Amino acid sequence: MALMKHVVHVMVSAMFIITSTAVAFDILSNENLAVYWGQNSYGASHNNQEAAWQQRLAHYCEDDVIDVFPIAFLTSFYGEGDLPSINLGNTCNSGNSVEFAGTQLLDCSFLASDIKECQAAGKIVTLSIGGASSGNVGFQNDIQATQYAQVIWDVFLGGTSSTRPFGTAVLDGIDMDIEGGSQTGYAAFLKELRRLMDASEKQFYLTAAPQCVFPDANLGDTLNAVGFDAVYVQFYNNWCGLQNYNNPDAWNFGTWDNWAKTISPNRDVKIYIGAPASSSAGYGYVNASMLSTIIQETMAQYSSFGGVMLWDASQAYANDRYDESVKNALVQCDSPTTIASSTATSTTVTTVITTSPAPPHTSCTGIKYWKKNSIYVKGDQVKHKGQLWMAKWWTQDDIPGGDANVWLDEGSC
Repeated sequence: MALMKHVVHVMVSAMFIITSTAVAFDILSNENLAVYWGQNSYGASHNNQEAAWQQRLAHYCEDDVIDVFPIAFLTSFYGEGDLPSINLGNTCNSGNSVEFAGTQLLDCSFLASDIKECQAAGKIVTLSIGGASSGNVGFQNDIQATQYAQVIWDVFLGGTSSTRPFGTAVLDGIDMDIEGGSQTGYAAFLKELRRLMDASEKQFYLTAAPQCVFPDANLGDTLNAVGFDAVYVQFYNNWCGLQNYNNPDAWNFGTWDNWAKTISPNRDVKIYIGAPASSSAGYGYVNASMLSTIIQETMAQYSSFGGVMLWDASQAYANDRYDESVKNALVQCDSPTTIASSTATSTTVTTVITTSPAPPHTSCTGIKYWKKNSIYVKGDQVKHKGQLWMAKWWTQDDIPGGDANVWLDEGSC
């Protein structure tokens, strides 16, 4: 029955894609790319190269390369008025934005349109809690943590508040990037958030970003107690990082795969390879070619594999669109098409699974992703949603596969 439900879901999703210009985010996909945005990591290490610093969020949603944007970071829980504090690097900080009266919470409501634009493009935008300053978040006990879940819900997610830093935009979930302090209360906090999320008509997500060392000292107990949707394991700044991929005594994706299948409360949780997007983003950086090999081999070996996480957007764009190379590696690992049928008698149920080859692929090597606002002329080729498209005539802002019918579908990449 579960298999048949999945097949029906896939068929319905396929019909949706035909009639919609944006494909809805799929948490169960193994081709997702999550890229942190908010801290201007490249600018922090290249303060004399302002042209390459972090841009507004919408800038990174102009093509279909990135699927998830965790906004970094919520840096403390209990500021003035018992409300949280956020800091978004060069985009929204205490030097260029105002705080809500009686609080230390920045008003970044100018980003509401960016968030909505990304969501309309089929991407999700979440809020990441913690980061390197995780010592400023945390709880004294479970009661306090449970109560604070309502604050986060009202200020950032599906609730209502007069102090919403992103205005009318409703974020898609919460990410826990906890790198210090006690785990006290985190499980209670997240379980209450999940309860609030499940009572809403909108789909929300819980993710976490532990270090690759297992178990993670700052999130291990929480991971074992809460049903996360995805876990972005940081395979960098650690001995178990990408730089030691060929050392079986160091590289431990298999350990995380086993945790996902045998310990996690959500046995469908997806495990991502977390990677630095350039050599200045973190220790353990590997070039795009090496990471592509790691992606393809890991995807083939582990069913819990859900994609890749990068730190961060500014680093990826400055590094010759490292994110695009990663996405190319993810979508080149398509699996065969599976069709299931089921027959039943009064006493038995028989399920037959037929595997057919995937449709032939077209070479998309060297072809750029379609990008909003770009001008294309007759004969120009782009990649979009795993397909190769060719412009029939001059076009701008017409999405391949959309109602304007200005793009010729030349097959899957």
